[in-house]
Amino acid sequence: MARFGHPSLRIATALLRAGGVVAYPTEAVWGLGCDPGNPQALARILALKGRDPGKGLILVAAELAMLRPFLRGLDHRLIARMAATWPGPVTWLIPDNGVALPAVTGGRGTLAVRVSAHPVAAALSRAFGGPIVSTSANPQGLPPATRLPEVKAYFGAR
Repeated sequence: MARFGHPSLRIATALLRAGGVVAYPTEAVWGLGCDPGNPQALARILALKGRDPGKGLILVAAELAMLRPFLRGLDHRLIARMAATWPGPVTWLIPDNGVALPAVTGGRGTLAVRVSAHPVAAALSRAFGGPIVSTSANPQGLPPATRLPEVKAYFGAR
């Protein structure tokens, strides 16, 4: 797992592309992220957290256009309502159209999506070239990390 900082953007992006997991700040807490299209990366993030795979994960993007494949089939009025709340800390739960892997949706038939206003989360998504998984940086059952030292205490250099 790599920590994020502006000098680390290239490294974090390379780790995402290689199937790694990175920690990065979001609007509310620190998150763990990975490539939503990589089954091994998704398995790793779930294992790191000890998270129930049936809970699903959030997709965070730098801009609405990055989420278009996941929004196909939605009414344009709903997409307009979503767009009016972004970028920002609002996560929408939408019907899964089959594009996201089951580990992202948790097999629930829905998908959580957000366009982040956080400069680091948005920069990471932009550098990666698409949405990234976002889940709070904490082992299941413990409080989410709100500062980098907490992320390090939970996960160390894993």
